[in-house]
Amino acid sequence: MDNIKDKIESLARSMGKSHIPDSYTDYKTLRKSYQAQANQDVLKLQQESKKQRIQGIHGRSDLNPKWTFANLVEDSEDVIEAVSIARSFIAAHDDPDWRQSGSHMMIFYGDYGRGKSHTAGAIAHQLIEQYEISVLYRQLSSLLEMRFFSYDYNAQDNIGEQFREIQKELLDVDLLILDEVCVNETALKKNTQSWLGNLLRQRMVNNKNCILITNHNLAELEHALGSYCFESIKEYDTYKVKFSGPSRRKEIVPTTPEPTKANQYTPNQVK
Repeated sequence: MDNIKDKIESLARSMGKSHIPDSYTDYKTLRKSYQAQANQDVLKLQQESKKQRIQGIHGRSDLNPKWTFANLVEDSEDVIEAVSIARSFIAAHDDPDWRQSGSHMMIFYGDYGRGKSHTAGAIAHQLIEQYEISVLYRQLSSLLEMRFFSYDYNAQDNIGEQFREIQKELLDVDLLILDEVCVNETALKKNTQSWLGNLLRQRMVNNKNCILITNHNLAELEHALGSYCFESIKEYDTYKVKFSGPSRRKEIVPTTPEPTKANQYTPNQVK
């Protein structure tokens, strides 16, 4: 009796086929091969989809792309300690129980140019890449300006609608970074304190995390934010990180005065 291979070859000859398979591949082998190829195709699609999601999160975050750990110079003890705390905060996201256990807030405080915003941005970039955490970076002063102008009902630029959309983002995003908190402000106005306090409380209830960046020390920050708003902060699991090292920003004014020329012209000079 002819086997299946002989029957296939006989049928091929009768149909005038010029190519006859040299070997027969059984069903199990074919199925295994096709399944492996399908798995590779699915993995490729998943990787491409993840890449697009991450790019989308980066695009909405408004983060400075240069704020990464690779670009962060750890040249002082305060920055080294801050980076250690930051990496521990990132690593904690591996634990689903930690992520659902409550709301966490980091307060970065210190003088200008000490690396506060850069460190916060590095945390955000890492969380986006590793865990697809949604992030929103905003300067508090710009939000308050938009909030103020949203009350102009005669405005023609849809500022009110824009602020309502941002307000929803502020509540929903996984990690909110508020920079320049109370910059040049001894104390926020009472209605602003209430608005910010309510925002932080609602985020806390929904297990959303925050990073606050300020030039004030903690006592000044409490006064500037007011009791109601600061009590909202106390509801979080809070990590306070002080930046006290040297400024990383370039000097514009030279440290030594430049010599003046004897015949140099001086405007409005009276002789």
